Amino acid sequence: MKELKSTIENAFEDKISIQKAKTAILKVISELDQGKLRVASKEQGQWVTHQWVKKAILLYFKLQKMSPIKAGDLQFFDKIPLKKWNAKDGVRVVPHALVRKGAFVERGSILMPSYVNIGAFVGSSTMVDTWATVGSCAQIGARVHLSGGVGIGGVLEPLQASPVIIEDDVFVGSRCIVVEGAVIEEGAVLGAGVVITASTKIIDVSSSKERIYTGRVPPRSVVIPGTRPKDFPAGQFQVPCALIIGERSAGTDLKTSLNQTLRHFEVTV
Repeated sequence: MKELKSTIENAFEDKISIQKAKTAILKVISELDQGKLRVASKEQGQWVTHQWVKKAILLYFKLQKMSPIKAGDLQFFDKIPLKKWNAKDGVRVVPHALVRKGAFVERGSILMPSYVNIGAFVGSSTMVDTWATVGSCAQIGARVHLSGGVGIGGVLEPLQASPVIIEDDVFVGSRCIVVEGAVIEEGAVLGAGVVITASTKIIDVSSSKERIYTGRVPPRSVVIPGTRPKDFPAGQFQVPCALIIGERSAGTDLKTSLNQTLRHFEVTV
C-alpha cells in the first residue's frame, strides 16, 4: 500500500508520467470498486480522509478516454464505465439504478432508480430510494435509508475536503440535502426537507437551553427543518437552520425504534 500511495503521489505531482502510474491508478480504482479501499475511514473515533485515494480518482479521469457505454437499448458517452451486476454481488438493483465503476455497494443493499458516483461506499442492508443521489466519495453506513429524492453531496476537490459521512442506522427523509462534508452520526433521523451543510446551524432545542452544532448531527438525534432570525443591512429575516427536537431510542430493535420515533415526534418523512 505504501508503494501504491507513493506512485500515486508522484504521478499527481508530475514527478512521473501518468502512463507510468497507470497500473497503480487502475489498482486503486479496482480496490475501491471491490470495497477493499475507501476514500475515508474512521480511526480512533474520527473520520480521516485519504487524499491520495482522491488523487488516484482524479488521475483516473485524466487517464480515461471518452467512449460509448451501452446499457440495453440505451447508450451513453462518458469516461467512466458503469458497474455491472450479478447474483453473487447480493445487491438488488432496480432499473434504472446507476453505479459508476470505483464505487462499492455491500451485500443486502437495495438500489431503486438512483445514482451512486465514483469513490462512494454504501454499507450493507442500505436502501438508496428512488431518485436519491450519492455523490463522489460519500460514505454511507450500514442499514441506512436514503429516502426518495435525497441528495448526498460529492467532493473530489479540494483534496483536503472531507466527504459527506452518513453513519450506520441513519434515516434520511425525503428531499433532504447533506453536503460539504457534513457528518450524520449513528442512528440519527432527518425529517423530510432538512438541509445540512458545513455551516448550517444545527440547534438542539430539546432542553431548556439551546445547544448549537455545525457540520455534524449527534448520534440518534431527531432533526427537522427550522428557521432562525438574522440581522441584515435591510432588516431582520429568517434563515434556514436544522432543529434537534429529541433523541431516538437506543433500543435493540432498530426498525421498531425508528417507527416509534417518527410517530412520537410527528416527523414528516
